[in-house]
Amino acid sequence: MADVVEDEEKWLAAGVAGLQQNAFYMHRALDSNNLRDALKYSAQMLSELRTSKLSPHKYYALYMRAFDELRKLEMFFKEEARRGCSIIDLYELVQHAGNILPRLYLLCTVGSVYIKSKEAPAKDVLKDLVEMCRGIQHPVRGLFLRSYLAQVSRDKLPDIGSEYEGDADTVMDAVEFVLQNFTEMNKLWVRMQHQGPAREKEKREKERSELRDLVGKNLHVLGQIEGVDLEMYKDVVLPRVLEQVVNCKDELAQYYLMDCIIQVFPDEYHLQTLDVLLGACPQLQPTVDIKTVLSRLMERLSNYAASSIDALPEFLQVEAFSKLNNAIGKVIEAQVDMPVLGVITLYSSLLTFTLHVHPDRLDYADQVLGACVKKLSGKEKLEDSKATKQIVSLLSAPLEKYNDIVIALKLSNYPCIMEYLDSETNKVMATVIIQSIMKNKTRISAADKVEALFELIKGLIKDLDGTVHDEVDEDDFKEEQNSVARLIQMLYNDDVEEMFKIICTVRKHILTGGPKRLPFTIPPLVFSSLKLVRQLQGQDENPFGEEESTTPKKIFQLLNQTVETLSNVPAPELALRLYLQCAEAANDCDLEPVAYEFFTQAYILYEEEISDSRAQVTAIHLIIGTLQRMHVFGVENRDTLTHKATGYSAKLLKKPDQCRAVYVCSHLFWVDDQENIKDGERVLLCLKRALRIANAAQQMANAARGSTGSVTLFVEILNKYLYFFEKGNPQITVAAVQSLIELITTEMQSDSSTPDPAADAFLASTLRYIEFQKQKGGAIGEKYDSIKV
Repeated sequence: MADVVEDEEKWLAAGVAGLQQNAFYMHRALDSNNLRDALKYSAQMLSELRTSKLSPHKYYALYMRAFDELRKLEMFFKEEARRGCSIIDLYELVQHAGNILPRLYLLCTVGSVYIKSKEAPAKDVLKDLVEMCRGIQHPVRGLFLRSYLAQVSRDKLPDIGSEYEGDADTVMDAVEFVLQNFTEMNKLWVRMQHQGPAREKEKREKERSELRDLVGKNLHVLGQIEGVDLEMYKDVVLPRVLEQVVNCKDELAQYYLMDCIIQVFPDEYHLQTLDVLLGACPQLQPTVDIKTVLSRLMERLSNYAASSIDALPEFLQVEAFSKLNNAIGKVIEAQVDMPVLGVITLYSSLLTFTLHVHPDRLDYADQVLGACVKKLSGKEKLEDSKATKQIVSLLSAPLEKYNDIVIALKLSNYPCIMEYLDSETNKVMATVIIQSIMKNKTRISAADKVEALFELIKGLIKDLDGTVHDEVDEDDFKEEQNSVARLIQMLYNDDVEEMFKIICTVRKHILTGGPKRLPFTIPPLVFSSLKLVRQLQGQDENPFGEEESTTPKKIFQLLNQTVETLSNVPAPELALRLYLQCAEAANDCDLEPVAYEFFTQAYILYEEEISDSRAQVTAIHLIIGTLQRMHVFGVENRDTLTHKATGYSAKLLKKPDQCRAVYVCSHLFWVDDQENIKDGERVLLCLKRALRIANAAQQMANAARGSTGSVTLFVEILNKYLYFFEKGNPQITVAAVQSLIELITTEMQSDSSTPDPAADAFLASTLRYIEFQKQKGGAIGEKYDSIKV
C-alpha cells in the first residue's frame, strides 16, 4: 500500500513537471502572440491529464494546475477575438489537436469565448460541446472534463435576464444542456465502481465518494437558473433527474443525488412535487439510507413551515402529512430488512414535521405514534442503544412542542411506545417527563390524567423486569426519587373530591415501589393529604350525609394506613415524624380520638423500633414538642400521653440526654395559651428531677474521670427556672432561683470541676439577662429585684 502511494507521488510529480514545462513554452508563445505554438504547447500540457495512474485525489491536484493555465489561455483567446481574429476559425483550429482529451479541453475553452462573442447562438455551441465530450468515456478523465465544461459555461447559460437569452436561446436550452451534462457525468461516476479488480471495491467506493461533488454541481447550477419555475421543475427537471437516480441502481449515487435534490431546490418546489419525489423512494436500492434522505426532506419542510405562516395553507392543500405518512409506510414495506432504528428515525422525523406544521392536529401526532407502535409490535424490548435514544427523541418531541404533559397524555399511543424501552431508558424518559412538568409548572388536576402520568413514569416508581437495586448508583437513585417527590407536591385541584381521588391514585402507584422508594415518596403524599385536611378543617361529616364525600376522618384513615407501610420498610424514625404531623393536623380539626391514635402509633414505634440512643433523643424531643402544642386532648388522655413521655425521658441512656429531656417535659405542664394546663407543682417536680439527674451525671463523671465535668446542664436548668419564674409560675420562687445560682457558682469554684469557657460564657450571659430584666423596671423589674447575682 505504501509503495502504491509512493509511486503515485512520483507520477504526480512527473505529471506536474511535464505540465509546467509545456506551460512555460505556452506562456512564451502567448507573450509573442504566436497562436500556433501556443496551441501546440497547450495541447502537450493538457496531454498530462491523459494519465490513468493517479487516484482521483491526486488527479484533482494535476487538473487544478491545468485549470489555472487554461484560464490564462482563455484570456489570450479573448484578446485575439478583440484584435479581430475569427472565433469560428479558432474553434475549427483547436479541433486539429492530435489527442482527443487536449482537443476537448481546448474546444471547451474556445467555446466559452465563442459564446461570449455571440457570433453563434449559445445553445448551438453548448449542444456541440456537450455532445463532443462523449468522446471521453474513461470515468475519471470524463468527469473532470465535463466538470470543466460546467465550470466555464455556468455564467454563459441562456437564462432569464441573462445577456445570452435571445430569440433562439431559451431557458429550456440551458436546462437541456445542464441535464445532458449531468446525465453523462452520472453514468461515468456510476461506471467507476466496475473499473479494476473486485478486491479494490472498497477503495474505489471511497474514491467515488470523493468525486461526488463534481456530479452534484450540475444540480446546483440547475437550482440557480432563474428561469426554472415550478412548472418547468415539475414537468422537466425533476422527472429527468429522478429517472437518472432510479435507473442508475447504485447505492452511493442514489443516496447522494436524492440528498442533493432536497438541498438545492426551493422548499415550495418540494412541497408541490411531493408525490413525484416520494414516489421515487421505494424504487431506490434496499441498501440506500433512505431514512436520512426523508428525514432531511421533512426537516426542510418543517423549517419552511416555521419560517413562513403563509406556507401553511399550501401544506394543507397538498395533504403533505398524508403523503409523507404513506411514503414512509411504502419505504418500510419495500425495505424489508430495514433495522428498527431506521423505522423509528423515520417516524420521529414525521412526528417533528407534524408538530411543526399541524400543531393543532393531535390526531396526526397520535397516528404517527400508532404507526410506530404497529411496526414495533411483536418485537422484544429494544436492545439497540441508538434505537432507544431515538425513541426518547420521538417521545420528547410532543413535550418540547407543547410544553405541557397534559396534551401529551391525550395521545393514546404515547404509553404504548414506552413499553418497548428497556428499564434504564424508561427511567430516562420518565425523568424527561418530570423535568418538563417542573420546567413548565404544568398543573395536572384530574385523577385520570394522574393515572395516565404515573403509568408513563412507572420506571421511576417501581422496579421493572426485576432490576436489582445493587446495580443502581445511590446518588442517581436519590435524585430520581426526589424528582418523583417534587412531582407529587405539584398535583393539585381546588375541588376536594377530585383532590382526594388524585391522592388515592398516587398512593396506589407509590405503594408498589418497594422498601427503598417509600421513604422518598410517602412523605410528599402525606403532606399533600394534610394540605387537603387543612382545606376541610372544621368540617366533620358531610351535611347531606353522603357516605362517599371526603371528610378529614376519611383522609386520616388513609394516612394511618399509608404511614404504617413505612414501619414495614423499616423506616421507624420517618414514620414517627409523619405520625406526629398527622396528630397535629387532627388536633387542628378537633378530632381527639384520631390524634390519640396517631400518638399511640408514634409511641409504639418509639418503644419497639427505635433503639439507637441518638435517634431516641431526637424522637423524644419531637414527641414532647408536638404534645405541648396539642389542645384537643381531655385530661385523661393528656395525662396518659404526658406520663409516657416523661417516663421515656427518664429512661434515656446518657444522663445529660435524660436531664435535658426531663426539663423539656416541664413545658407539658405549663402551656401559655391554655389556662387548664398550668400545673406549677408538676413543672417544679420536673425541674427538680432534672437537677437530680444533672447532679448524678456530675457524680458519675467524678467517679469515672476524677472531675465533675461541666456545669452546662445546671445553667440550662437555671434558664428553665427563669422562664417559668417570668411566666408567673408560683412554685418557682426567688429563693429557688437564688439557691440554684449559688449552687452553680459553688460548683464552678470547686477544685474538682473542669474549666469550661463555653459554660462560663453561658452563665455570664444568663446573669446579664437577669440584670437587664432588673433595669427594665415595671412588674418584671420588681420580680427580678429580689434575685442577687
